[in-house]
Formats: sequence, C-alpha cells, structure tokens
Amino acid sequence: MAEMVKVAVDAMGGDNAPLEIVKGAVEAINEDKRVKVFLVGQEPVIKEELKKYTYDVSQLEIVHAEEVIETGEPPVMAIRRKKNSSIVKAMYMVKEGTCDAFVSAGSTGAVLVGGQVIVGRIKGVDRPPLAPVIPTLEGVSLLLDCGANVDAKPVQLVQFAKMGSIYMENVIGIPNPRVGLVNIGVEEEKGNALTKETYQLLKACDDINFIGNVEARDIPYGLADVLVCEAFAGNIVLKMYEGVSGAMMKKIKAGMMSTLRSKIGALLIKPALKKTLKGFSTDEYGGAPLLGLNGLVVKTHGSSKAIEVRHSILQCIAFKEQNINEKIREQMILDEERKKESENGI
Repeated sequence: MAEMVKVAVDAMGGDNAPLEIVKGAVEAINEDKRVKVFLVGQEPVIKEELKKYTYDVSQLEIVHAEEVIETGEPPVMAIRRKKNSSIVKAMYMVKEGTCDAFVSAGSTGAVLVGGQVIVGRIKGVDRPPLAPVIPTLEGVSLLLDCGANVDAKPVQLVQFAKMGSIYMENVIGIPNPRVGLVNIGVEEEKGNALTKETYQLLKACDDINFIGNVEARDIPYGLADVLVCEAFAGNIVLKMYEGVSGAMMKKIKAGMMSTLRSKIGALLIKPALKKTLKGFSTDEYGGAPLLGLNGLVVKTHGSSKAIEVRHSILQCIAFKEQNINEKIREQMILDEERKKESENGI
C-alpha cells in the first residue's frame, strides 16, 4: 500500500473556521484513503466540531495550537511572535517533514511569509508565485502570480512560466501546456517595459510552449493553459473573474424566477444548468499552491466553505505523487547549468 499523503490543515484560519474547515477535512478523508489530515488549532474547539461526523480515526489527528493569527495582523510580526499559532506550527510540520503539505484559509500575508521564511524556497527559485486554477470554456487554466509578487522582474516571470508548465502537465494532466503572457494586446510590441522584456525571454525559451500575449477577455475562453503575470495584474484578473462569475449566477437565477413561464422553464433546465455552472465555479478547484517551496503550501479563500477545503486537501495528493517539487528542483538546476554555459561562452 502506498504511503499516505500527510496534510496539515489550519483549523482556525478563515471566515468560516473551524466549522467549514473541519467539515471539509472530514469530507476529504472520507473520499480518499490516500490522505491523512492533521487539524492544527485549538484542540477543544476542534474536538467539539468533530463530534458531528463519522470518519476513520487513523486518517485524522489533532495538533494543538493555542494562538490564532488574525487577518489584520502584520504578517512578519505575527509569524515571529505567534510561534504557537496554527499557521506557524503547521508550517514547521511541513519544514520538518512530518507533513507533505499545508492548507490554510487564514491570513494570506502570514501564509506567504511563513511559506518563504519557514518552509523555504527551492534553491534557484527567486520568487514563489501563488497559482490558482481558474475554470474556462476549455477546462482550466493556471494563473500565476495572483498575490505573492506585485513587483516581479522579467526573469521571475519566466520562472513562473516554467513552474506553471510543470504543474499543469503533471497535476492537471495537460501535455505541453500553452503558456500565455497576460497583456493589453496580442501584438509582440504591446505592453509596458515588464511585459515587453518578458515576452522576449519567454520567446527564447525552448522548454516551454509559449504562444504569445493573451488579453484578459480571452482568458475565460481557455486560450492558454498557463497564464503568466505579476501579482498586481494577476490579482485584479482573479478578483474580476470571481466577481463576474458571482454576478452572472445571480442574474441567471433572478431571470429564471421572474415569471411563471421562466419558473417552469427553470425546472426543465435545472439539472443541465446546475452541472454547467458547477464546472465554472472556482470552489470546485481547491486553493492556490505557492509554487517553488521545499514543501507544498496551499492558500484557499478566506471565505472558503467545506467544498473548497476538501478540494484543496485532495489536490495535495497529485502534487505529492507526481513529485512536483522534485521536477521544479530539476528545472532550476538545468537553468543554472545553462546560465553558466552561456556565461562561459559554451
């Protein structure tokens, strides 16, 4: 029997903790026997929530952590001062090898800082990007960066493209994924200094499938599998994506309930519509991995419900089984060798 994938889950993080976090963790272990969850947080509170559920006790463990890092706290200070917080304690479990991955709906800043300071970066990775999977008409795309590096450099965006390609090919199963640079036009000369220089660097890469610039309006149509940008643009794209999706769903529901005829029609199309809308919901794809660390760190929305927590935990299985970190490490070593050869004129 294969070794279980061990996931530390921040039971105290997020708007709906611990109720939805614990529920999502139980749903995950009940769905897949390959995962073991360590719920990190205030033990009495977690135990009380677990009384509601039936689950295999060999797949779940509680790790007590008295403190909680709140969303509004300065991340660096919180990580340093709250050593007994659920985020810090869980991060050390990944660093020390007790767990393979960490999932949190808590403070984004604390998760990003803790990931780099505690878990640490893979040698050669300059800036780990936050990389959510977003639904498209063609399936899904990976958007990176969406929150970790608002002032990235061109060479860092190239690393994002390579790490994103590794993730999409091995975790999502898309061979030779198409890489697109998020820009204000498709022409090569379009954009600011960052995108123009990045375009030329990506164009020169022979180990990724770069297809050129991608405009924001083309993202939902699945024009590219890997979408590369710095976090300022990426976060705007992601939030707009989520907002339009939510607004459209409300409009559709309101329209279907507006008249007697529409209500009758709604009953007829409800099964097909529900299936279609489900495929375009970001909740179905789990959280955003912070790529390029020595262990897997996954950040879910602060408002995450059990469904997103469950998917975030289960996505850790493929990440571990496909040796994503090792593949990224190999890519960084290869890039360093190429750099030295270039410098030596070989």
